[in-house]
Amino acid sequence: MDSANPSIPGVRFDLRELVALRACVPRLARMTQRRSADLFSGGHQSPFRGRGMEYAESRPYAPGDDVRHIDWRVTARSGRTHTKLFQPERERITAVVYDRSAAMAFGTRTCFKSVQAGRLAALMLWHSMQQGHRLAAAAGGSGVEFVPPTGGRRGVLRALDALVRWQPQRGMQTSEAAAAELARGVDALRRILRPGSQVLLLLDARSVDDASAAALARLRAHHDLAACLIEDAIECAALPAGDYRVSDGQRTGHLYLESRQARARWQEHFTVQREAAIERLRRAGVRVSRVVTEADPVDALAALLRGATELGARQESAA
Repeated sequence: MDSANPSIPGVRFDLRELVALRACVPRLARMTQRRSADLFSGGHQSPFRGRGMEYAESRPYAPGDDVRHIDWRVTARSGRTHTKLFQPERERITAVVYDRSAAMAFGTRTCFKSVQAGRLAALMLWHSMQQGHRLAAAAGGSGVEFVPPTGGRRGVLRALDALVRWQPQRGMQTSEAAAAELARGVDALRRILRPGSQVLLLLDARSVDDASAAALARLRAHHDLAACLIEDAIECAALPAGDYRVSDGQRTGHLYLESRQARARWQEHFTVQREAAIERLRRAGVRVSRVVTEADPVDALAALLRGATELGARQESAA
């Protein structure tokens, strides 16, 4: 990493930390065993038929064809029995979208939100490499950058190196600008993905506005999407009364939450933001999981990929 921005445990990650997460992939794989090749399956109808094959075309049925592959729609429409033909599945693409807005450079427990997002992204990339996918990455929140799809270990390392560079810095953009950049990043990614790709979004709730949700809906039309809303514990539960010191690393301020009304306003602020983001993502067809910074990233990602709800990963399903 740049010597001006050294690795600080829990505050900033380096390439070494992300590479080391490869050792966690066997545990993640055991926790996410599925019959379907579509890790983000659910309401979405995957274009893939099982693992390794995809639909190619239909032709008239011939003696000896597997009756399980009869295309009933074409048969009903044409009045003549047709069977489906399949071909080896194309190499699939897995992409991660990393929110590098200023809101992600925050944390009170275990690590910053930006660090938890980086760990989840690295785990997803290593896991997908094991499945033979090509890997891509995009950043939103402060300028738009992306890493085009590349296979194998080289593809993972290119994406991980970008994640290290994409970590939020001091003086990053406000939440309004970050949401606009997220929308641009999603649209840029849409132009380089082939249909049927799967995309993991790692976001702060403040980065999800109507424009970014619309961009995600466009992406969702041809791809499988899941999002992790990264949250700090201070955003999730009512705080005890007190005078809290907060700092951006240079300046220190005070958060006065000594009255019941102040604490209620504080909690309501984050609840409204969270619910608005979840509703926008749900309407865009994105499955959502809330992941706190103190959660084990392997457990949290496994819960999302499995479609289950576990400690530290609270899931909200898309309609």
